[in-house]
Amino acid sequence: VELAESGGGLVQPGGSLRLSCAASGFSLDGYAIGWIRQAPGKEREGVSCMSHSDSSTYYGDSVKGRFTISRDKAKNTVYLQMNSLKPEDTAVYYCATGLWEGWGTPDWASDFAFWGQGTQVTVSS
Repeated sequence: VELAESGGGLVQPGGSLRLSCAASGFSLDGYAIGWIRQAPGKEREGVSCMSHSDSSTYYGDSVKGRFTISRDKAKNTVYLQMNSLKPEDTAVYYCATGLWEGWGTPDWASDFAFWGQGTQVTVSS
């Protein structure tokens, strides 16, 4: 049972990246999915999530209008499309699954219990 992130790397400010998170050993169906990031010396920050029914999404204020979360059920994979990247987006990005119902702001610690190992995103010129 594993979540494996990929797609991170070095990108210039204003560029784009698409992160992927492939689940193995279990199906993402029926679970909420989320992306959380942690920059050096900073606390973890919830970036985006989608409810188990895909009917609700959440985006942190710092990424609204720039990032898009999605899932491909056939591939059992979650994506985070990141556009107009800024240096302050530099962080390790983790995907996670959980039971967020889609109401209000998620409690990242309790609503998302199973995490991947993370992928590094560096935005720099």
